[in-house]
Amino acid sequence: MLTTRIGEEQNVIILPVVRGTRNTFFQLPRFVHAKHIAQETHLLIHILILAGDTIDCTMQIQRKSHSEIGNTYFFTATIHNWLPLLASNENKDLIINYLNELSVRGFIKLYSFVIMPTHLHFIWQQLQKNGKETPQGSFLKYTGHEFLKILKQNGSSKLYEVNAANKKHQIWQRDSLSVPITNKAFARQKIDYIHLNPVSGKWNLATDYLDYYYSSARFYETGVDQFGFLNNLFQE
Repeated sequence: MLTTRIGEEQNVIILPVVRGTRNTFFQLPRFVHAKHIAQETHLLIHILILAGDTIDCTMQIQRKSHSEIGNTYFFTATIHNWLPLLASNENKDLIINYLNELSVRGFIKLYSFVIMPTHLHFIWQQLQKNGKETPQGSFLKYTGHEFLKILKQNGSSKLYEVNAANKKHQIWQRDSLSVPITNKAFARQKIDYIHLNPVSGKWNLATDYLDYYYSSARFYETGVDQFGFLNNLFQE
């Protein structure tokens, strides 16, 4: 959970942002426009923007992983400790293939995505449960199991070991984020964020965002779905 608190002098807000085992603190004024927050806090921005143009930083902010069947969400999942497990195309292809399977079987409708080395973003709708599981649960469980097999084969699984009663390894961090898409303006904002992610901040994964393969950017630019499971959110 991300919690804000008031500083004792000059009405300053201290925002602790936890990433893996690292704690980072940001000082902001009492009221702040969401766009003024540094890009390094992008996981926080997704929540803050929902409150409108100006936010009250004394509010308590909680990441939410819960999502309901039938609604459309901006979804973020991050690899344990921000490790670059998704840097290899083999692992990105594993995700692409399972998204295609979930789509073909009628469990999801995918509108936008990007797969980054340490995390991924989707805009999607979960259409029905996969047995007793949500499609999101199936996605995280299946890909987690498959990645762990690969890690054990190449001797890298120790990096993902955790001290937990119910598991020995953690592939996906537990703080996945689901933010409801409530209007087309917010959808456009999130889609632009997704598509620009590979060329933003520290990332230099392509010269042009349209050249980054593991993204829906070209689909929205050309209308050509090279993955076979994309849907244009603005044509719904």
